[in-house]
Amino acid sequence: MIVRLGYVAMSVIVKNASPSKTMTATNFAKLEDREAGIRKLERLAEENLHNTLRLLKHNKAHDIEMYRCSSKLIPLIGHELLAGWDPYPVLQEAFAELGAYAIENRMRISFHPDHFTVLSTPREDVLANSFGDLERHVRMLEAMGLDESAKCNIHIGGTYGNKPTARERFVKHFGMLEERIKRRMTLENDDKTFNALETLEVCEEVGAPMVLDIHHHQVNPCGETAEALWPRIALTWQGQQEQQQPNSSSAPHPLPPKIHVSSPKNGENDRSHADYIDLPVLISFLRAIAHETPRLDVMLEAKMKDGALLKLMETIRSEADVSVLSQASFELL
Repeated sequence: MIVRLGYVAMSVIVKNASPSKTMTATNFAKLEDREAGIRKLERLAEENLHNTLRLLKHNKAHDIEMYRCSSKLIPLIGHELLAGWDPYPVLQEAFAELGAYAIENRMRISFHPDHFTVLSTPREDVLANSFGDLERHVRMLEAMGLDESAKCNIHIGGTYGNKPTARERFVKHFGMLEERIKRRMTLENDDKTFNALETLEVCEEVGAPMVLDIHHHQVNPCGETAEALWPRIALTWQGQQEQQQPNSSSAPHPLPPKIHVSSPKNGENDRSHADYIDLPVLISFLRAIAHETPRLDVMLEAKMKDGALLKLMETIRSEADVSVLSQASFELL
């Protein structure tokens, strides 16, 4: 099994490269010249996109082929103060450059909208905002020129005191999404509400791939081991294809399943993420599924970001059944 590692949004190695620079809504509201304020937001967005490109170039130098973009690339987009604002024409060139670099270097790009994007909600206003947020994330991927291998990952959401009813609402609301958005969606098991089995059953019902979070499964178990669930989880990825290279005549490759990995900060039942990744839990899971999984992508959700990725690669070199392929990938023999 070939395993690629990725990290989330920020780098602890590249300095002054935040992809999430913003302005508060309070400060925007204080501006007398709204148009000047909008121009400033667009400049911040261009800087965020430029810094994201810097991070992708850093990733290339370290053989990192998987990266989750910040959801804050365009500051304040979707806020009621910015109603009617369409920054995409101004940002078109920066988005296109970013996407072209990712495609050229075979990088798998994704988003993870924040916890306010909830499809299980009973509130119409929250649902409308959630639909809008998913539309904006997908539009950014489209502006980058990325195909449907570039995904948006969400949780099922809250239970609101009645899990079966919340599940029904999620399925109903998911069905209301535009097809172009549905095809970009992945669902992840939660650390408090919908566990791995419950999330898997929803994925199977709505036709979305499942991103297994091992840490969430530890703190919110379902009565089945992650290894036992894996064959069904892997099946949810069937038919997904990698981004095709421009002018390529070869058949597209299957898109590897993706999992999330983090380690508890204080004790095995802690939901908080540690700075680095503890190898034993991860390597045990990988060994259990290696015989049935030719390729796997592992997103590290560690506080030390790319620093944690490089440290994990150093640690994993000592494993007898591991062959290091690059600075950010290895083969489990």
